[in-house]
Amino acid sequence: MVAKLQITLKRSLIGRTEVQRATVQALGLRKIHQTVEHQDNPAIRGMVNKVSHMVEVKEIAE
Repeated sequence: MVAKLQITLKRSLIGRTEVQRATVQALGLRKIHQTVEHQDNPAIRGMVNKVSHMVEVKEIAE
């Protein structure tokens, strides 16, 4: 089972909606190419799905 997700911001927030900006900020991302790790759960998956066109996700098995 996948225990963690490695999420990297790949696109700029310029010109995005406030909802998308808030979602990226809630994920803990501030700069392009910044990477964060989160536990794999439905809440994080939903946030990633909402901004999937701006982020890259890798599954890290533990």
